[in-house]
Amino acid sequence: MSSLRFRLAAAACTLTLLFTSTAPAQDGDKVDLAALNQIKSEAFQHSQVMENLFYISEVYGPRVNNSRNHRAAAEWTMEQMKKWGLKNVHLEKWGPFGDGWQIKKYYGALESPAYASLIGFPLAWTPGTNGSVTADAVLAPLHSKEDFAKYHGKLKGKIVLIFDPRELAMHTEAEAHRLTDAEIEERTKTPDPSRGGFGGGRPGGAAAPRPGEYTPATLSTAAPTGRVLRNQVNAFLKEEGVAVALTPGYNGDGGTIFASYGGSEDPKDPVGPPMASITPEQYNRICRLLQHGITPKLTFDIETEYQKDDLMGFNVIGEIPGTTKPEEVVMVGGHFDSWQGGTGATDNGTGSSVALEAVRILATLHKPMARTVRVALWGGEEEGLYGSLAYVQKHFAPRDTMVKTPEYDNLDVYFNDDSGSGKFRAVSALGNAQLAAVFQSWINPIKDLGIEAVTGLTAGPTTAPGGTDSTSFSWIGLDGIGFMQDPLEYGSRTHHSNMDLYDRVQKGDVMQGAMIEAWFAYNAATRSEMLPRIATPDPLKK
Repeated sequence: MSSLRFRLAAAACTLTLLFTSTAPAQDGDKVDLAALNQIKSEAFQHSQVMENLFYISEVYGPRVNNSRNHRAAAEWTMEQMKKWGLKNVHLEKWGPFGDGWQIKKYYGALESPAYASLIGFPLAWTPGTNGSVTADAVLAPLHSKEDFAKYHGKLKGKIVLIFDPRELAMHTEAEAHRLTDAEIEERTKTPDPSRGGFGGGRPGGAAAPRPGEYTPATLSTAAPTGRVLRNQVNAFLKEEGVAVALTPGYNGDGGTIFASYGGSEDPKDPVGPPMASITPEQYNRICRLLQHGITPKLTFDIETEYQKDDLMGFNVIGEIPGTTKPEEVVMVGGHFDSWQGGTGATDNGTGSSVALEAVRILATLHKPMARTVRVALWGGEEEGLYGSLAYVQKHFAPRDTMVKTPEYDNLDVYFNDDSGSGKFRAVSALGNAQLAAVFQSWINPIKDLGIEAVTGLTAGPTTAPGGTDSTSFSWIGLDGIGFMQDPLEYGSRTHHSNMDLYDRVQKGDVMQGAMIEAWFAYNAATRSEMLPRIATPDPLKK
């Protein structure tokens, strides 16, 4: 999920959630157990979810939005959809978004007083060094704009450490975790999975400050993410002639670096110097050398590439047409873009692969479904839910006026996956008791797979989109549904880090998620009536 420029924290939603009974609901659905057996068989005996993930993450990852990798991954995915028999497969453009960008080369080293290779990677939308650069290191923490004057004229040609050293503590708890029954019950009483996510870290990452809302704390703990501040920092460093700027990442240690932005996708924003994040232990070592009066020499050779040929963002769309009610639509999906440190395997190659596998299962079984099942893989989620927000406001209703299109009443439900690779353990009902009863009847025959609960019998409205793409739907009164997942290593190791890699994905867990998503989509597409819906919000403008 994402560092966002304009994302509001999902905690801004006023939520009160209850744990529902696992007894059969009085007004739940009578489910098709024969279809369930077929879906299970296809999902577990003929799974392609890890093969999909291999191509999305290891061949075409990372997928920074609008990058060449992102577009190549989309082309490969559309070819797979067509092979499975999906129809209306296409890229749906939105935007403009801005420049694409990706890493071509990274090398970093401490040259003196003793050689050490520097683990790290360039920050997104920052330039390369135009060859190898060796220079003295300088510590110049920028806690506020006022610090610019302190370092004016002292940074030319230097490799500058722009944050304070990070204090690191020994790890005394397990890095990976599966939810206990007690934790599931407790977590169903707090955040709703479709309104900010469960697991080790909120989908979309920590909420970024709004433009202009920056504090010394923001500067000290993360790469500049507020657009106003980021532009000011980049302009200052560029004017001062800085060779390379370094950060220790905003989280992680022991070789894991959590970092994302450094520059801007907007071609109108100032371009700063080359910028990279390195491990905090190595960053701290350089700082300690400087504090002891020893000036380290560092070498960096960074090559990055901006793609400016098409500034429009895109979503990847495909569908299985319905038989008797094709105008009514059930959607599954997740965001397709990623950050650059790893390959975007758990964020969100897994969510994309699960959605693709769900529609592959349904297409392979050739079981008639009254409603159309549509898969959507969103772009621009990491920067602000741009792709899903553009889609819902084009197809369903602009949030400011809430003037509904004809498609609004025909959207049945959207199921979202964006909390890492852990098992699905619960599903949100968005405060709708009728919806909770239906979901519980779907869950009852598959409890052996580890999903047991329905959350959110009483949940407040989504007051702002944030955290993940399902909130783009619930913000305009549509059922945008998320799943609670086992956190595994999502927050501790993979989310927005250089360890977001294929090997950190648990095969059995994503197979379970794909099977459950296919089962939920099948039930929604074949039930006699559309699912109960949350309340339609009032327009923002009256």
